[in-house]
Amino acid sequence: MEIVRHHLDIPITTEVGNAAHVEMALKHKVDVLWVGARTTVNPFAVQEIAEALRGVDIPVMVKNPMNPDLELWIGALERFHAVGIDKLAAIHRGFSDAYDKRYRNKPNWSMPIHLKRMWTGLEVINDPSHILGKRDGLLEVAQRAMNFGLDGLMIETHHDPDKAWSDAKQQVTPAALKEMINAIDFKEPMENMKPDERLQDLRRAIDHMDDQLLDILQERFAMVDQIGFHKREHHLTVFQSDRWKEVMESRTQQGVNKHLSEKFMKELLYCIHEESVKRQEKQLREASPIKK
Repeated sequence: MEIVRHHLDIPITTEVGNAAHVEMALKHKVDVLWVGARTTVNPFAVQEIAEALRGVDIPVMVKNPMNPDLELWIGALERFHAVGIDKLAAIHRGFSDAYDKRYRNKPNWSMPIHLKRMWTGLEVINDPSHILGKRDGLLEVAQRAMNFGLDGLMIETHHDPDKAWSDAKQQVTPAALKEMINAIDFKEPMENMKPDERLQDLRRAIDHMDDQLLDILQERFAMVDQIGFHKREHHLTVFQSDRWKEVMESRTQQGVNKHLSEKFMKELLYCIHEESVKRQEKQLREASPIKK
């Protein structure tokens, strides 16, 4: 490690999984520590590491847990913040998904974006290497991370990737890494840019459309309430599968015809349907006396 520091003059980072690892890393003057995904899922292990760092001024990066649990991820970060670690960053390395064959760990881009919204000023670093688990596609994932406004990249490199002791398939040579970095279009954070009048006009137009959407949803659910009242009066069940199937199929196709994705349409319709069922079920529950 001293040889690397002497010849390259760059900060050195390592993963820690318990207090003993922390002690060893601090003894050898490691510059940055990170907590792995399998450790993040264990609050007891995270707390042990945090306590070992109480009073230590060192940057700490916390990888997301294996499963897409935003509260667990935030909880791990909060444990380090509570013991005085101010130099915190999160690492977005993707989430386990047995059904998604494209990624080793599915990105679930909404998770790091929500994290940045909930923890203002927190840097979130993307890890394309662990998301893909292979070399092919690293540039695409890295570029998407920059497009979404993430703050940096963690990409594994090795002078002879095929002979790397771990994760050989996802490592690239230093030359390939340099080529990739040169190809990435690093975006300027919006908060660093001067106000753009055209952009402001477009945003105001979207705000107006959102108001219209909310008005339409309000009217729709008012109609749902009337349907719920009718079902209650005529002793009908809240959920009717044939009607739901017809609505899902027809509205999804209408959305696709208007250049909206099938996935988006199904998720949108499902959310609306869930709210509709809850409102109607509430009407029935309030109208029905409990019999002993």
